[in-house]
Amino acid sequence: MRKISVLLFLAWVGFLFYAGIALFTSGFLLTRLELTNHSSCQEPPGPGSLPWGSRGEPGACWMASRFSRLVLVLIDALRFDFAQPQLSHVSGEPPISLPFLGKLGFLQRILEIQPHHARLYQSKVDPPTTTMQRLKALTTGSLPTFIDAGSNFASYAIAEDNLVKQLTSTGRRVVFMGDETWNDLFPGAFSQAFFFPSFDVRDLHTVDNGILEHLYPIMDSGEWDVLITHFLGVDHCGHKHGPHHPEMAKKLSQMDQVIQGLVERLENDTLLVVTGDHGMTTSGNHGGDSELETSAALFLYSPTALFPSAPPEEPEVIPQISLVPTLALLLGLPIPFGNIGEVIAEVFSEVEDSQPHSSTLAQASALHLNAQQVSRFLHTYSTAAQDLQVKELHRLQNLFSKASADYQRLLQSPQGAEAALQTVITELQQFLRGVRAMCIESWARFSLVRMAGGAALLAATCFLCLLVSQWAASPGFYFRPLLIPMAWGLTGALVCAGLLATTGLKLDSVVLGAMAAVGSLLPFLWKAWASWGAKRPLAALLPMPGPVLLLLLIRFAGFFSDSFVIAEARAAPFLLISLILLLVAQLHWEGKLLPPKLLTIPRLGFLTPAGPPRHNGTHALGLGVGLLLCIRLAGLFHRCPEETPACSSSPWLSPLASMVGGRAKNVWYGACVGALAALLAAVRLWLRRYGNLKSPEPPVLFVRWGLPLMGLGTAAYWALASGADEAPPRLRALVAGASVMLPRAVAGLAASGLMLLLWRPVTVLVKAAAGAPRTRTVLTPFSGPPTSQADLDYVVPQIYRHMQEEFRGRLERTKSQGPLTVAAYQLGSVYSAAMVTALTLLAFPLLLLHAERISLVFLLLFLQSFLLLHLLAAGIPITTPGPFTVPWQAVSAWAFMATQTFYSTGHQPVFPAIHWHAAFVGVPEGHDFTWLSALLVGTNTFASHILFAVGCPLLLLWPFLCESQGPRKRRQPPGNEAEARVRPEEEEEPLMEMRLRDAPHHFNAALLQLGLKYLFVLGIQILACALAASILRRHLMVWKVFAPKFIFEAVGFIVSSVGLCLGIALVMRVDGAVSSWFRQLVLAQQKAGEQSSLVYTGAGSSAREAQSHLLPPCSQDLLASGTSLFYNSKS
Repeated sequence: MRKISVLLFLAWVGFLFYAGIALFTSGFLLTRLELTNHSSCQEPPGPGSLPWGSRGEPGACWMASRFSRLVLVLIDALRFDFAQPQLSHVSGEPPISLPFLGKLGFLQRILEIQPHHARLYQSKVDPPTTTMQRLKALTTGSLPTFIDAGSNFASYAIAEDNLVKQLTSTGRRVVFMGDETWNDLFPGAFSQAFFFPSFDVRDLHTVDNGILEHLYPIMDSGEWDVLITHFLGVDHCGHKHGPHHPEMAKKLSQMDQVIQGLVERLENDTLLVVTGDHGMTTSGNHGGDSELETSAALFLYSPTALFPSAPPEEPEVIPQISLVPTLALLLGLPIPFGNIGEVIAEVFSEVEDSQPHSSTLAQASALHLNAQQVSRFLHTYSTAAQDLQVKELHRLQNLFSKASADYQRLLQSPQGAEAALQTVITELQQFLRGVRAMCIESWARFSLVRMAGGAALLAATCFLCLLVSQWAASPGFYFRPLLIPMAWGLTGALVCAGLLATTGLKLDSVVLGAMAAVGSLLPFLWKAWASWGAKRPLAALLPMPGPVLLLLLIRFAGFFSDSFVIAEARAAPFLLISLILLLVAQLHWEGKLLPPKLLTIPRLGFLTPAGPPRHNGTHALGLGVGLLLCIRLAGLFHRCPEETPACSSSPWLSPLASMVGGRAKNVWYGACVGALAALLAAVRLWLRRYGNLKSPEPPVLFVRWGLPLMGLGTAAYWALASGADEAPPRLRALVAGASVMLPRAVAGLAASGLMLLLWRPVTVLVKAAAGAPRTRTVLTPFSGPPTSQADLDYVVPQIYRHMQEEFRGRLERTKSQGPLTVAAYQLGSVYSAAMVTALTLLAFPLLLLHAERISLVFLLLFLQSFLLLHLLAAGIPITTPGPFTVPWQAVSAWAFMATQTFYSTGHQPVFPAIHWHAAFVGVPEGHDFTWLSALLVGTNTFASHILFAVGCPLLLLWPFLCESQGPRKRRQPPGNEAEARVRPEEEEEPLMEMRLRDAPHHFNAALLQLGLKYLFVLGIQILACALAASILRRHLMVWKVFAPKFIFEAVGFIVSSVGLCLGIALVMRVDGAVSSWFRQLVLAQQKAGEQSSLVYTGAGSSAREAQSHLLPPCSQDLLASGTSLFYNSKS
């Protein structure tokens, strides 16, 4: 019941945190209101006559169409500088040679030869720079909000008015070929469609080659009005190789040939548009708002003259959504209802008319139509939603009213009003640009009530963790009060939800979950505070050491600074190193800088050695120095934030497939395999050191044979993945199949090993021998003559027990055979062995999701964790028989190391830094399992959170494991001086983790306390992120820094809390299996009717008789059944 109470309480605390996160998120990351209104030719955007040039035209809509056909070529991730020519060499400066420069040569020649027919623009993209959001913007002219980036894995049909819907409603034949995302956004909208799977970024050619197979035949057939193509090769090449790889030059050259082929086939009534949906970073990723990500190329070409003047020296920068109203009016369509883009005015000039007044009037007419449509949208939107700034909205409406009145007046007397028309154009442009700026700022709308409620719930839950963790450390703690107030609170919340549902009041699931959380939290806080917290001073509720509290406060405050968030990859190791130095200093101040054999004596309450400490500080200092060295080496694997251009990311984060040199690739492959072998060897040596490789149990056999097989499978997969592009054509299918099956085999082996570990977690070697001697030798803890009164007094109780055994033997002389001696090996490290085995099995699938050279980081991670655990164990006091506790500095260091490992594995809390290649590990090409890809990417991103959360119970177990450094003198129970004189100290075999079973109540309380402390440290981080995002919600960097940081911390907290519960559940599973093992042994001996002796083994070399007050409850049952218990260490 105690175990279930602990797990249920931790799950409930996790639910409280989840409810707070969800409530805050629902108020912070709201989507804008999407209007379903549609524009139509029958309904002009505003009052007044039709624009100049549209009167009397057959089939004219708002404006007469200039083109009857459109070819839209969308080259995914076509960054603006990809369309630039190779820069000429300037004397005195080094020549610039980049693989992507100058590859669109035909496009440059067209711009030079036909300056009035073609124009290149720099398209400014609004973040988030993900493909699905960019497609929405390119067809609706609206601004997708930040939270929409999360749906990039699963696109949904666009409900807003858009260009594709306007084309189909006017009877245009729209043909599409390329990215299958368009099928999700516009289902059934195309007269012909050729969709190709787009998610496999390793595939550079399938989509592009499929388009080219159909492009020219469809174009020559003439059975189309609008032809849309979406090429993906450039984007996939960036994800796989980066923009500076030679493969990028090949893809851009291919796109240049496509543009040339299209231009040669264009007719005079056809407009060609070539554009990119977004750019890419120097590493080939996108999703953020850096300059390279938001800079895309836009190229317009017409066989007839389109532009009245030659292009400027520097291409004009225009918003990406300006393309939507421009194409709508050029094709004679209504502008989509929700568009807020501004038309490209110069394309509406009358090139053939020599009168400048006519060109200016045509531009003013297009801008006025555009402004009327935007004004209509603002009026409709402000009526339905209240998130636009009222003052700014009135100012813009007044500006439009003035400009519209001036335009209508000029239409009545168009002659000699050139200057007045220019003024009108300027006013209309100011209106359109002001509307866009207002919407960008206003659509980050917040619900302050929900944000405040979520932050308050997070803060209250953190206080709950702090209160109950201190309560669990008290001797009088009991488990029953944990569940009663929680059950009453949840019941009350459910009743309230039922009443609200019956009354018809609509509540979303977030509010309902928050109600349940608050309804269960408040009664518990009141009960806990009244029964325990109010009896203690407030200082006792915050028992952290001053330096640890200071470091946590520094980390808490750092989340409020965008500079510290950006530099967290350096700040987290700094805080960890500071804490390590404080630990070493604390050990020195407390006189605990001792070698291992003396380290545990004062900690466990045994006699303090009479002489001075030997090897003063060598052991702990060595641990500290080794730990600092590992942290420094792990810092070499870093990814630089986009905001620090002077920083250069580690080249070791890229996969081996991106390396060009064959010799260097082989050397790195050997290093990666060597790191993998070292990791396996270290785990095996550790298990052998504590005797956990002797058992015939299935998990131990799997560790012996399964782990090497997993290592071989991982190394083979790395070899295939790094050389897949170099494989002969006839073997590529075989290599592709093996690249899919090997990760699956490794993951399957890992799952099998975990299942075996859960099935038989007790890896104990049991030996039985009949006819063991009934008497035993009198043992003395000294050699030579006695040197103290304690040594002299030691012989008396030994003789007494010897006589007791002789008397017991006489009573059993009727038995025909001697007693049965049972030796049980590896019980002293049974919990830690299961945890280390589970972490190793988890590490292999996680390692496969990373680049090959991250294996070096994983090796450093395990070594670093081992050193930290030993260093922490040196300062953790152990009280026998309890209560047990894990100090705050240990929990804080563990959480800091999880953060440091997150950055050392090449991650950053921004979307462009996500390792998208993990989505395709073990997944065949052309798969349709989007959820699986999202799960793989998430697992890759939060691998460090998973490992450290699952391994958190080691903080409690490791100090007991360090007791294995040889035999020591046993202290007598306090309060019994008479017995102490009769039974002085004797050498004892270390019980190690079996001491936890001496007091199962304190064992479970320690697990609860550890879980709550870890959740508290993680909880204050997510609380700091929520408060920072709330207070700085109008900050310039809120969507670039604070919002992504909050999202990553929130998801990381959820992953860590689940992993923590799983790790504690594994320890409880082992504990239950140990109890079952004892019971089975007792039943077997009782059934056999034999007197027997049970021998435990630790890591020492002496034997001793166990006392009942030091034995687990099941061991005491053995004594009660007449079974003698002995400890031994050698088989």
